[in-house]
Amino acid sequence: MANHPVNLAVRFILELVALFAAAYWAYNLANSTYSIIFSILLPLMLATIWGVFNVKNDPSRSGKAVITIPGVVRLLIELLIFGLATWFLNNSGLKLFSWIFLSIITIHYLISFERIKWLLRK
Repeated sequence: MANHPVNLAVRFILELVALFAAAYWAYNLANSTYSIIFSILLPLMLATIWGVFNVKNDPSRSGKAVITIPGVVRLLIELLIFGLATWFLNNSGLKLFSWIFLSIITIHYLISFERIKWLLRK
């Protein structure tokens, strides 16, 4: 179920929402050129971390890893980025959306329990 195409699509959408949340939060920090630059750099940094640090042969990803890390570290990175995104939404005044996002993330990880077990063994 963890590698089902629908679950992978939901995860991809959650990743995009997390990047959007980072950009939205950064943009609303201030009305200046710096907020525009920060709203580009913050999601870019998070996407880079998400894409570079992987567990080798992760069946829910391409299986390739630019930098190989233990499964528990990968899980912590995912939870940290999703947690930050939830905080970004909440801190931006989108409290209901942050709760909805958190609920979907929780359901996604409950459905993906096989992947979590796999990550914790790697």
